[in-house]
Parts: sequence; structure tokens; C-alpha cells
Amino acid sequence: MLKQAQQMQAKLAETQAELAEKTVEASVGGGKVIVIANGAGEVTSIKIAPEVVDPQDVEMLEDLVLSGVKQAIEDAKKMASGEMGKLTAGLNIPGMPF
Repeated sequence: MLKQAQQMQAKLAETQAELAEKTVEASVGGGKVIVIANGAGEVTSIKIAPEVVDPQDVEMLEDLVLSGVKQAIEDAKKMASGEMGKLTAGLNIPGMPF
């Protein structure tokens, strides 16, 4: 059983490293703001279309960026959960969020 746990731990570490290399892209505002996050849930890039930058309406841009970041992180969590779920194969391990 200990050997199986060690193998599972090694596979989890490998999967986490692979997830850090994978990315998801969230597009909001009709593609005006694009946020890219990796499988570790880290935002790696934010792209903003120049036409959405309006000094008279900074609040709209803030809302778009916030929405994009939230969506990218949520998508990254879903991706990670799916990958880890494959690894644990429904084992229901206490303390594991998958």
C-alpha cells in the first residue's frame, strides 16, 4: 500500500507540473479582453484591445478585466480538476479537492 501511495504521489507531482505548462484562455467583452491562465491557476497574460480603453469609462475596463481573470481561473481549475480526477479515478481521497 505504501508503494502505491508513493507512486500516486509521484504521478500527482508529474500531473501538477504538466498542468503548469497547459493554458486556458478566457475572452470577455466580445474578445476585447483576453486572459490566459495556466493549469496551476496563475494568470500569465492579459490582452486588452485598444478600442476598449476609454479614459471616460475606466470602470467598464476594470469590470472586463476582473471578469476575464475570474473566468480564466475558473477554467484553469476545471482543467486541473479534470486531469487530477483522471489520476485519482474517483478514489474520494479526504482533503483532495478533485
